[in-house]
Amino acid sequence: MDTSLNYYSAFAARDARFDGVFFVGVTSTGIYCRPVCTAKTPKAANCKFFANAQSAESGGFRPCLRCRPELAPGYAPVDDAPRIAQLIAARLEEDMGIEDIAQQFDLSSRQIRRIIRAEMGVSPIELIQSRRLLLAKQLMTETALPVTEVAYASGFNSLRRFNDAFLKRYRMTPSRLRKQVADENILTGESSTLLLSYRPPYDWDGILAFLGARALKGAEAMVDGHYLRTVRLGKYKGWVRVGHAPEKSALTVEFSHALLPVLPMLLARLKNLFDLGARPDVIAAYFAGDKTIGKMVKRNPGQRVPGAFDVFELTVRAILGQQVSVKAATTLGGRFIEGFGEKFKTPFPELNYLAPLPAAVAKLAEGDIARLGINGARARSILALASGFASGALVLEPGVNPDAAIQKLDDIPGIGPWTAHYIAMRALRWPDAFPTGDIGVLNNLGGVSAKEADKMSEKWRPWRSYAVLHIWHNPQIPKAKK
Repeated sequence: MDTSLNYYSAFAARDARFDGVFFVGVTSTGIYCRPVCTAKTPKAANCKFFANAQSAESGGFRPCLRCRPELAPGYAPVDDAPRIAQLIAARLEEDMGIEDIAQQFDLSSRQIRRIIRAEMGVSPIELIQSRRLLLAKQLMTETALPVTEVAYASGFNSLRRFNDAFLKRYRMTPSRLRKQVADENILTGESSTLLLSYRPPYDWDGILAFLGARALKGAEAMVDGHYLRTVRLGKYKGWVRVGHAPEKSALTVEFSHALLPVLPMLLARLKNLFDLGARPDVIAAYFAGDKTIGKMVKRNPGQRVPGAFDVFELTVRAILGQQVSVKAATTLGGRFIEGFGEKFKTPFPELNYLAPLPAAVAKLAEGDIARLGINGARARSILALASGFASGALVLEPGVNPDAAIQKLDDIPGIGPWTAHYIAMRALRWPDAFPTGDIGVLNNLGGVSAKEADKMSEKWRPWRSYAVLHIWHNPQIPKAKK
């Protein structure tokens, strides 16, 4: 990244809009910082600018203990190359091998390495090492977990390798770091709490209301301003409770220690669910001159597009929501969880079920689902989806090609453009989805037709998903005169 005066000016001003967009390496100290760091601003001649933390660490800089680069919010790429790079990075964090990832993307291992190098500035091995060390640093700082558990939770296979990597990268041992930091919020017992940062503003009440209206009873709940849910990731089962810390521009994530072995995957899913990579400044600037969406964004610049914690769970909920009210679909979803989910004990009375796995649902008969009050067509769609997920024929997750995924969804009986785009918007994290024919969108655009709405939406690309959320949450506007 070029060491231009623009970046230095943003750094000197501690401009929060650039938090996570770039990092600053200070040559006189060997430390790299976020643009919002409160330490004394160094001279411009002593600053090097990097696109991400991995590049800064690869350049020989160690993270600042004051601004803590591991807390910087991520970013939401729109173009294909950054989007694919982010998806590949997520697979690496899940311990998938390069060859397996290459096969999944129909690319060669050499192409995978080239994409990561071009977009991240480091090799795949350097990328995953940096991410693991940053997570370990956060765990050492914010929790009371033993060093051994921190090592394994952050992805290291042995304590010796963890200590060696930590000492080499940060020039101190993990135990020394723990002695240097103090956090009054450290928890002990069966759970720990971490922070997940975002770029303000953030409409926490809005996203909580959206998720609360669609919560799957038994598996999800909204309690005292917190989002609670049961979690199943592979063979690991537990729970998570997410709250809001606006003074820190972050969400608080309390998780049961049973989920430590899959902590990177858990945090990645929560970032998707709460849309923590969004750039509200970029989105607001894009819509500023639009007569329809501009005023909506100005009223609520912190609007986010809620994602999905579990993609299969979300797709089932989307099918249940076809042509019925949100309340009716939520009732059916609760029946589905109770009928086919797994009973699970948590400290919260509202949480007592794990959502069913696709393989288990695929073994059901149509009548098993229909008995819950779900009509035959939707039951068949759910069974087709479950079979696709279970067999691996249907891959729906953030970063996959949205057009190809939507086409696969359209090929499933009972799934039309509205359902496919709703799934793309939330499960695939596609910022340009537009659920054609959505009654709420049509009504709040002044009673326009689906064709008229589609035409209007063209000028909102590539942020149509955000436009949809703003339209849903705004009263009717007068229909434009022809």
